[in-house]
Amino acid sequence: MSSSTPGKTGKSGKSGESGESGKTAKAAKAAPARTPAATKAAAKAAPKGPATAAKAPKAESHLAMVRRARRINRELAEVYPYAHPELDFRNPFELLVATVLSAQTTDLRVNQTTPALFAAYPTPEDMAAAVPEEMEEIIRPTGFFRAKTKSLLGLSAALRDEFGGEVPGRLEDLVKLPGVGRKTANVVLGNAFGVPGITVDTHFGRLVRRWKWTDEEDPVKVEAVVAGIFPKSEWTMLSHRVVFHGRRICHARKPACGACPIAPLCPSYGEGETDPEKARKLLKYEMGGYPGQRLSPPADYPGKPAPELGAG
Repeated sequence: MSSSTPGKTGKSGKSGESGESGKTAKAAKAAPARTPAATKAAAKAAPKGPATAAKAPKAESHLAMVRRARRINRELAEVYPYAHPELDFRNPFELLVATVLSAQTTDLRVNQTTPALFAAYPTPEDMAAAVPEEMEEIIRPTGFFRAKTKSLLGLSAALRDEFGGEVPGRLEDLVKLPGVGRKTANVVLGNAFGVPGITVDTHFGRLVRRWKWTDEEDPVKVEAVVAGIFPKSEWTMLSHRVVFHGRRICHARKPACGACPIAPLCPSYGEGETDPEKARKLLKYEMGGYPGQRLSPPADYPGKPAPELGAG
């Protein structure tokens, strides 16, 4: 759950008579084909008219900001009705392990690595008994594999010895496990146990600051501020929608402002590419016609599954 990730590889195309027709043909050949559902999703995300900056007053009141923030959430819910955690998992243990592995890499790389990991160590008991060097070789593609192996061995042993081999469903228990902080705990609680939580990863923090919901940099403070803006029932899905938008449109270095469906609500409009055609070339994953990050995405995901490790 950044993702990106987690390379959460989870992060463009060019087109133009004799010499130019060749370029156009080449560009057309290189452009990824969208599935009908992905094309529909991208069309739905496209701004209804020319994108313009949000006309927020210089000193927006707190109430006005809350109303604007909630409208952004409603708009994102229409653009990404299929938003979901971008880590493949079948149970709480797999989600916990995948989230720990996602640090400093992409969700895609984690998803390409975990099939072999869980085939070798399907339970906390199996993983706690793993030979460190053998686990390191399996998770090497995710980076920082020695530190991550140490964390996985420690948390698996703790689950075996202190929780009967089960992942606990309380934040206060989860954060005591090796390698598990509030972000990881909220990912697990929200997506494996249905307990509302706000996941403040790099994408989430960047976007809420661009939207002027807060200027806090500390993830715990960001979480507290955003929790005060939205009802608890929205926390988990809000996190998915914001992260989806950050990975697909509102990029860190060059946001696709001209292709952003919430541009009229964004006080930072203009930080990125505002030309609609150029902006559309910056779209990623299903919005740009590319595969997603999950090898086994939910049934309602309109894009294409990610390739297995070493494929394509």
